[in-house]
Amino acid sequence: MVAAGVATAAPVSAQPTDSPGPWQPLAPVPSLDIARYVGTWHQLAAIPQPFNVNCARDTRAVYELIDASNISVNNTCTTWSGETMGVTGNARVTDPVTNAQLRVSFPSVPTQGSPDGPTNYVVTYIADDYSWALVGDPARASGFVLSRTPAVSDAQWQQIRGVVESRGYDSCLLLTSPTTGGRDDITPLCTV
Repeated sequence: MVAAGVATAAPVSAQPTDSPGPWQPLAPVPSLDIARYVGTWHQLAAIPQPFNVNCARDTRAVYELIDASNISVNNTCTTWSGETMGVTGNARVTDPVTNAQLRVSFPSVPTQGSPDGPTNYVVTYIADDYSWALVGDPARASGFVLSRTPAVSDAQWQQIRGVVESRGYDSCLLLTSPTTGGRDDITPLCTV
């Protein structure tokens, strides 16, 4: 994450190039180091999805390497009633050239049980230090801002918004996710 006093300019990889239209598939990063990508990620913002409507705060994903093509996925959150809810699944690399396109499946969720199928998880941005990422599906029906820490600076929020928009998303569709130690509100990213 960006520490206080660090320059606020976005890294070169985050700068908008030719802003893709929403009709073009979400592009993956040129190369993803899976070994660096695994670990714990906090959801800072997302396009609301039916499967996480019960999540009130502290939505996290823990990824662990199984083998060169498979990653275990353990998603958890705190519900509106204060309970912990979770689901476990698998992420399979579908693009071995970039390693940045995967098929995420959850055996306990109807229609999401098969690890074989089309790509539904694209890492479209990763910070140089792997401190935060933007992921979504090829059609941009989903979008998630993930961070290694539950809080980021105001300057980092501006960088995140710029990256989200440069990848063809409407930043007003992503809502901030409350995290302990971070933001406590749910608000459109375009207003942050």
